[in-house]
Amino acid sequence: MKAAIFAYSSQGMETARRVRQGLSGMQTYCFAPQRLADGDFEGIPKPSQSFYGEWFSRAEVLIFVGSCGIAVRQIAPHVHSKTSDPAVLCLDELGQFVIPLLSGHIGGANALARELSEKLGATAVITTATDINSRFSVDAWATERGFSISSMQAAKAVSAAILEGDVPLKSDFPIAGKLPSGVISGARGKVGIFLTYGTEEPFDTTLRLLPKVLHLGIGCRKGVPAQTIEDVVTQVLRQHHIDRCSIVRVASIDRKAQEPGLLEFCEKNHWQAVFYTAQELSQVGGTVSSSSFVESVVGVDNVCERAALMEADKLIVNKTARDGVTVALALKSMEVQFG
Repeated sequence: MKAAIFAYSSQGMETARRVRQGLSGMQTYCFAPQRLADGDFEGIPKPSQSFYGEWFSRAEVLIFVGSCGIAVRQIAPHVHSKTSDPAVLCLDELGQFVIPLLSGHIGGANALARELSEKLGATAVITTATDINSRFSVDAWATERGFSISSMQAAKAVSAAILEGDVPLKSDFPIAGKLPSGVISGARGKVGIFLTYGTEEPFDTTLRLLPKVLHLGIGCRKGVPAQTIEDVVTQVLRQHHIDRCSIVRVASIDRKAQEPGLLEFCEKNHWQAVFYTAQELSQVGGTVSSSSFVESVVGVDNVCERAALMEADKLIVNKTARDGVTVALALKSMEVQFG
């Protein structure tokens, strides 16, 4: 993760150095006006709009050590969306206050402000309504856990509803411990949250939170193009009302490790591709469909179901064969915690 730190005075540069020490695990870049730039600070070029725009796109975190006005003016031309904008924070020159300005929840600016305030002995100035009212911040919670958010409009509706009362939550997964403030168990309501890997929307306005829990097993004929695999997988997902955002990886037999269509399909969807030997697949437990023909060709009676189950717990979609492609889906068990 990259963080860019901007300071505008000698005192600000000292505070910036303290901030950099507090950003554990981040790759940091420090900048100051040309007249102040030294060994650990690069100069800010003039004109500077494109410079700030580049870092707005390049870094996950931008930290301004100076007035909020400076920060706002520099980022204003580049602000686009809360789902893609970096976390932007502002500190005063003395490091007394840490203020998240942008992407407090999804970008993690609020959490980083609290972390830095503890390390610097500063005060975090949090202004988002759910945080200051000690209510559940659904987008922050989902982002921290790597869950996909089905709709930012629905997330906004949930956050607004939580400020006025309790919002029902339905879950396809077991929940450990207490629900957070502002959330109650339920499957009906005007606005609600659904923890799921599916596409069902039980509430009038449903925010689906989608964990990465599905393993997609694929077998395919030699030379099958990526688009054919894509079409078959899309049909299977639609038929079983499954959201592709919950897929974490694609698995197959090692004989397909260099199959161009399969690799292109995985790359296009940004899914990790893993491959197993026939011997490894044959050791998978559970009930799977069996084909003596497949076994005679590749050395194991079923590729897609066994591959899907390799690091998962149960099949939720059995082998489906179309157009030279076989598809199966398996679920990795998980427990939801709100701590």
